[in-house]
Amino acid sequence: MSKSNLNALAGKKVPKSQLENIPKLISAYYTLKPEMSHKEQRVAFGTSGHRGNASKKSFNEAHVKAISQAICDYRKEQGIDGTLFIGKDTHALSTPAQLTAIEVFTANRVSISIAEDDGYTATPLVSFAIIEANKKDGGICDGIVITPSHNPPSDGGYKYNPPNGGPADTDVTSQIEKRANEILENGLKEVKSCTLKEAMNSGYITAYDFTTPYVTALKEIVDMAAIQKAKLKIGVNPLGGASIAVYQKINEMYGLGMDILDPYVDPTFSFMHLDHDGKIRMDCSSPYAMAGLIELKDRYDIAFANDVDSDRHGIVTPQGGLMNPNHYLSVAIWYLFSSRKKWREDLHIGKTLVSSSMIDRVAKSLHKTVYEVPVGFKWFSTGLMDGELGFGGEESAGASFLRFDGSVWTTDKDGIILNLLAAEILAKEQKDPARIYAGFEQAFGKAYYERIDAPASKAQKEKLKNLTSHDIHQADLAGETIECIYTKAPGNNADIGGVKIVTENGWVALRPSGTEDIYKIYAESFLSAEHLHTLQKEAKEIVDAIID
Repeated sequence: MSKSNLNALAGKKVPKSQLENIPKLISAYYTLKPEMSHKEQRVAFGTSGHRGNASKKSFNEAHVKAISQAICDYRKEQGIDGTLFIGKDTHALSTPAQLTAIEVFTANRVSISIAEDDGYTATPLVSFAIIEANKKDGGICDGIVITPSHNPPSDGGYKYNPPNGGPADTDVTSQIEKRANEILENGLKEVKSCTLKEAMNSGYITAYDFTTPYVTALKEIVDMAAIQKAKLKIGVNPLGGASIAVYQKINEMYGLGMDILDPYVDPTFSFMHLDHDGKIRMDCSSPYAMAGLIELKDRYDIAFANDVDSDRHGIVTPQGGLMNPNHYLSVAIWYLFSSRKKWREDLHIGKTLVSSSMIDRVAKSLHKTVYEVPVGFKWFSTGLMDGELGFGGEESAGASFLRFDGSVWTTDKDGIILNLLAAEILAKEQKDPARIYAGFEQAFGKAYYERIDAPASKAQKEKLKNLTSHDIHQADLAGETIECIYTKAPGNNADIGGVKIVTENGWVALRPSGTEDIYKIYAESFLSAEHLHTLQKEAKEIVDAIID
């Protein structure tokens, strides 16, 4: 993020005047109705489900009813007849949305499991529960997570995880999205629903302990004994999210004595620091949102945080502060493929095409193959489930990996195990991940990486989304010969929804935003900051010439 685009309050504590009015927000959830003639008020599944704002009529009771009924219809068509695991995070809209969903699912005679004591459930724990349940004989299980991830307190979100435990692929979400909008257009007449009292007495609801089985099994994927033995001083900030109880259980079960900061639920998230644009955003990969934990870095040998649904990680070291997600992914990959001796030799490394090429250089040093896919963790779910990928990770600080024995753990992003892995690395290597990455820069070169945004109309975004390699006529980029132009990901041949241009010492990727009138320019140079800026400038010129 360019400093010139920073809000004056970025990194500052949230002013009271900016806190969300929670009663007004929840009232809007129940009283405001979407207008289907407005595209932004329809159901729209992005890379992580449907997200919206109750006050803007994009996440209301009607949306949740329609999506829930559409999922019931989808399950029936697919013969999915087992338990539906339901998780929710600590956003204010998540609890009313869960209650709405419960009324629809029970009326459709779907057996559901919700967190005991009306608790909160992190995304990775839902994925873990689905996978473990499907190992047993019986029905086919799936799940939903009611979360807008790291989005502001005003937002709500709804994700569907099919029986493989990972984020639903576009062929699934497009069906659910289409059906949900049909239901909305028909005035919700096709929704089966009941009262909350009827739902609670229906016999279709089970209170489930998501936390204990997950925490008990952590020793199968992270060397918890080594962390305990090292007696590290660890700080963790769940950012007021669903992982609070998980870290409390980890302390209880493994005796790590972690300091759990801000260990309470506050739907206004008043303890946060403002993000780059002056908004409250629980983004554990943002140095502005994470300013509070960064200030405390010298108190701890290692510190970390998760976003609200705990599928992202943020690693803080005493010398380096908050690690760039690309840097930590590189270290995690190197460490895992060097230390997990029971893993198969032919396991691949999953990365998104906008992740750092440092990963490719680390992979080459390990003699491992990189599986490069479009943006979206869903592309890693099958590989993790089948044990073909040892690791899958995104540049936006989401990743998961296999257990010590090479079997599947989660097929959705798991910020908790990535955090604990940082503690294992420090315990076993006697160096924190930031110091290890500094060694990579000496061995493989320094990477200069940045993402910037540029304005684009809907028509221009559509042109960019449908680019082909034939639309780009340049032979050179930033003084180097263009080696490859990708509009499909090399790993799985799936459409990028944009273009990636690669030279010997750099690359750019250009993708339209799915929600805003902008396109994103990702760029990386292994030469210099000046070369990075030239890549960005020339990439923008290429796009301008095509979309104007």
